[in-house]
Amino acid sequence: MSDVFELDDVIGAGDGWIGEIPAGHLLRITDLHGNQAVDTLLYDARDYADRYSAIDTIREQGAVYLSTGSVLLTGNGEALATIVDDTCGRHDTLGGACAQESNVVRYGGHTRYQPSCRTTFLRKAREWGRGLEKRDLGHNINFFMNVPLTPDGGLTFEDGVSAPGKYVELRMERDVLLLISNCPQINNPCNGFNPTPIRLTGRRP
Repeated sequence: MSDVFELDDVIGAGDGWIGEIPAGHLLRITDLHGNQAVDTLLYDARDYADRYSAIDTIREQGAVYLSTGSVLLTGNGEALATIVDDTCGRHDTLGGACAQESNVVRYGGHTRYQPSCRTTFLRKAREWGRGLEKRDLGHNINFFMNVPLTPDGGLTFEDGVSAPGKYVELRMERDVLLLISNCPQINNPCNGFNPTPIRLTGRRP
């Protein structure tokens, strides 16, 4: 992978992004308007089977939310990236990504053909090719999304804890393939019922 990497893209509401980021480089995700969930998958750029694991990340850090200092691990316990700056405060990795099936179960049959993060993931994976397939869609991170744990161990989707201009910054610990869905969900408050654009900026430190 080339060590020349610069990125400055605005990702529209409901759209996605996929690309490789070299080891040691920084990626900042900015919530331009506030209350926007950013569903994100991470892979070792050389082996897509070695990908982000919410289970291993939560177990090793001893906390269910992600923030500054969280090391994002693969299922083999290897570091993919580290959160090195975070003006939002916490991020979810338990709530999963919205899909056609989960929308129908949660919100009714009229939502069957609404956009979803899983649809965006599949579309961007097909565009990317290079061996990335449906079976490689695993655990995801929901940056900026507020999914509190209830006292009885359940999850709820609540109004966001982010605000316009809040950002999270990741340092890549190896060459990483990043796949993003800028969540189109309109049936719960994860996006304030109004999905909005985000900005991706990448640089060498």
